[in-house]
Order: sequence, then C-alpha cells, then structure tokens
Amino acid sequence: MDPMMIVAILFSGLNAALLIALLSMYVRIAFRSRAVHSVGLTFFAILLLANSLLTVYSYVMMAPFFGVGALPYLSTMSVLEFVGLAVLLKITI
Repeated sequence: MDPMMIVAILFSGLNAALLIALLSMYVRIAFRSRAVHSVGLTFFAILLLANSLLTVYSYVMMAPFFGVGALPYLSTMSVLEFVGLAVLLKITI
C-alpha cells in the first residue's frame, strides 16, 4: 500500500478518535444544560463520526482503486480535517 494512502487512513482514524472525544463532551454538556445548541453539536459530531468511519473503511477496502495522483489530495484533506478537529477539541475543553 502506498505511504500516502497509509497517511490518509491513519489521519482519518485519528479524526474518528477526536470526534469520539468531542461527542462525549457534547453529550455530557447536552445532558447537563439541555441547551439546543449542545444537542445540535452532538448531532453534528455523530454525522462527522459516521463520515470519518466510512472514510477509513472505504480507504482500506478501495485502496487499489485510487490513482496515485489522487493520494496527496486525500492525505491532505485528512490531515487538514485532523488539525481542524484538534483545534475544535482544544477550544471545547
């Protein structure tokens, strides 16, 4: 497997881990405060988590079908999403 695909898979998995952390925080806040905003963030985190898990699955299962030219873009998107989620987690904590 190409190293760029491994980077994309790794960072997509890390994105899922960050989203699980965010989701647990949002659920705790939603139960304590009953605020609509927290419920919305919980729903948003669930959708993003589903997206990240499906991305990891599709990258692993369909790795041979991705062209070498697309791999830098896939890796870059995963890394940028990781940075964004890490900042969001830092702000939320």
